[in-house]
Amino acid sequence: MSYTVEYIQNKLSEKLKASHVEVVDHSDGCGTKLVVLVVSNSFAGKPMLQRHRLVNSTLKEELKSIHAFSQKTLTPEEWEKQKA
Repeated sequence: MSYTVEYIQNKLSEKLKASHVEVVDHSDGCGTKLVVLVVSNSFAGKPMLQRHRLVNSTLKEELKSIHAFSQKTLTPEEWEKQKA
């Protein structure tokens, strides 16, 4: 089963209480090669590995059918610094 960009975006936003989520499908629309950016207070004080595990556990079922998945996880403060 493939998942839409909107589905992944909504699930990450809801489950991680994210203030910003970007999902890019690099698989010509079939949803099997995704790059995501998640900005959430849930990541505060956590190292990158724990942040990625949070995202992976949120998308546990979906990742079974996604062949390539890349993620960037930031706190709102880190996000603001990057945008500046």
